[in-house]
Amino acid sequence: MRGDLEFGSIPRLVRTAAERYGDREAAVEGRSRTGYRQLGERVERAAAACLAAGVEPGDRVAVWAPNTTDWIVCALGAVTAGAVLVPVNTRFKGAEAAHALARTRAKLLFVTGTFLGTSYVATLRRATGATAGEGPGPRTGQGSGPGPLPGLPHLRRVVVLAEAAPASPGFLTWKEFLAAGEAVSSREVRARADAVRPDTPSDILFTSGTTGEPKGAVITHAQTLRAFGTWSGLAGLQEGDRYLIVNPFFHTFGYKAGIIAALMRGATMIPLPVFTPEAALALTAAERITVLPGPPTLHQALLDHPLRAAYDLSSLRVVVTGAATVPRRLVERLRDELGIPVVLTAYGMSEATGLVTMCRRGDPAEIVAGTSGRAVPGTEVKVVGADGAVRPAGEPGEVLVRGHQVMSGYFEDPAATARAVDPGGWLHTGDVGVLDGDGNLRITDRLKDMFIVGGFNAFPAEIEQLLARHPGVAEAAVVGVPDARLGEVGRAFVVRSAGTAASGPTAEELIGWARKEMANYKVPREVEFVAELPRNASGKVLKEVLRRRCPCG
Repeated sequence: MRGDLEFGSIPRLVRTAAERYGDREAAVEGRSRTGYRQLGERVERAAAACLAAGVEPGDRVAVWAPNTTDWIVCALGAVTAGAVLVPVNTRFKGAEAAHALARTRAKLLFVTGTFLGTSYVATLRRATGATAGEGPGPRTGQGSGPGPLPGLPHLRRVVVLAEAAPASPGFLTWKEFLAAGEAVSSREVRARADAVRPDTPSDILFTSGTTGEPKGAVITHAQTLRAFGTWSGLAGLQEGDRYLIVNPFFHTFGYKAGIIAALMRGATMIPLPVFTPEAALALTAAERITVLPGPPTLHQALLDHPLRAAYDLSSLRVVVTGAATVPRRLVERLRDELGIPVVLTAYGMSEATGLVTMCRRGDPAEIVAGTSGRAVPGTEVKVVGADGAVRPAGEPGEVLVRGHQVMSGYFEDPAATARAVDPGGWLHTGDVGVLDGDGNLRITDRLKDMFIVGGFNAFPAEIEQLLARHPGVAEAAVVGVPDARLGEVGRAFVVRSAGTAASGPTAEELIGWARKEMANYKVPREVEFVAELPRNASGKVLKEVLRRRCPCG
């Protein structure tokens, strides 16, 4: 049954999951194990506290914290209270987080204490001009009063997911916040939850910002539920699956393909705040992980880890990955070396609720490795040229998407919305892709990343895929740089394969090899070896960072 019709809203999904899956484990975090019924109760308490804090339907509530069970509880609690969730990127600095809070006029913020050696509270206070001390002290409760941060007049409360919070008005610990909601009845919470309609906004997800200032895509409850009901079905997610959620919760891949999908199917969520290959390997073995989605770099790191053989990974059943470039060797190694029966690739973006195309179980290896699959049900995909005309199968062009999952718009930005979604309802993705005769989509690049070599269009992702065939290359990123004779040429940033740092190819050798493997205009004229490629939290390579490293940049 379609997810949006069965559940209607995310609050109803949470309640149904609690009733349907009862004592089955919902979340595991260290020694803490939370059942589905218990999770439902905790979410209701968080929703009650949101009501006590004055959260009204449609208010924006932000979460700036890593993957934890508390993130799940406070986020779902806010949505159950009728709020619109604003997940904030954990890699943001204070000023960037403040911008997201100001842009959405967030009324309530849940924030982690110290994470990776950084006090998120302190960095946000500095960014907004607050000067009060940070030690624990008396609170002012949840009533009215001045906002806690002078630069954010709409923000009324900051809840610190820790044992201590600044002794300043408007700041509360998680425990104090929950205690203030004890006076709110279950009947009030249920009434607020039942008032949430399928077509009301559920969240504002900020784009990665690789093409400029991040913009907030507004997505509804029905869109989220329908898209990830489909995702769960295509991936084959089952009741009792044990899902290691490495993808950050502030991203669609973590929140919706993770939390929402798990709730729909009764899977156990094991959130991982910080990915390291060692932690992922250890958890997979100890918790008998069956589902492990993530970017290609995550799976590559597990495959290449020198101690991989010491861990029992035989429980793994489902891997879903996706990116502009997914090396064919990676898909083959996941299937052959780890024996994972279901390895799928998919394509999506925030503006399309995170899901556009997906491979199907049973697709041949070349389709899974070489494409992002076909349009999911209820979705149209076409490829057009610069003139807007549809390109035939096999010809590259911009990917356009139309369907139930296309955002209602960027938050309070009609001009940007009009540039992204045309009057016919087609979302212009900015991605370059090719459709084959069966409708399988292969993303070849971003429009902005294409460069022209002596009149020929060069697509970096295609060149990167070719370079990755060299046994000494783990991954590569290519950018266009100015050239006096040809206008532009390619410069490759290359990560050597594990164990080949000393014996791997030189720049000259790799360029020579490339001349035998690809058309001359595609061959990078310069190669720089790097330890790793710069990426944003979604796993996308930051081409602008690489361009700035070029001698010309």
